[in-house]
Amino acid sequence: MWNVLIVDDQNTSRHMMEMMIEGSGKYKVIKAIPLAKMADIYALTMPVDLIVMDIVMADGPNGLEAAEKIKKSKPQIKILLVTSMPEVSFMDRARNAGVESFWYKEVEEVPLLNVMDRTMAGESVYPDNPPRVKLGLADSSELTERELEVLRVLTTGCPDQEIADRLCISFSTVRTHINHMLDKTGYATRTELAINARLSGIVIPE
Repeated sequence: MWNVLIVDDQNTSRHMMEMMIEGSGKYKVIKAIPLAKMADIYALTMPVDLIVMDIVMADGPNGLEAAEKIKKSKPQIKILLVTSMPEVSFMDRARNAGVESFWYKEVEEVPLLNVMDRTMAGESVYPDNPPRVKLGLADSSELTERELEVLRVLTTGCPDQEIADRLCISFSTVRTHINHMLDKTGYATRTELAINARLSGIVIPE
């Protein structure tokens, strides 16, 4: 029987996950905690085989940061990151951190227990693409990678010059990308674009 650590700040989600995993008869939940910043401490002090961890919690996308720490100190512990946010960078960051598997809440067709079983069998399980969401008149797949990078910084309230400085591109390039996104989405202002992008979860500021 594999020992599982659950990390999720939503009480209902955490308890449901705990009951489902315990009910499988294959896994033992040794702890269920609400804070990603505590995950590495439990991973170091308890006999954990698999960590099932949410990415976005009350204080930001700390599940990714916790996963990076754990993989550096305890690479043998397998990690399955879960999220309901369609942020396109999450899967790449998880792979770069050495995270074995990735699962989208609510929209994933493959059951969580199936992904856990495959992960513990040595498989790395990732969706082909993040969920597609609507942003105004546009589908999330219509935005380019660079537009999403600009949008991610835009949602923090940065002016165009600061966005340009952060991304090492020109001021005019930033304005061009924002204008293209306004055309695609149909929003009238950059503020409307930024607010709705944040609400949709298409981008989550780091």
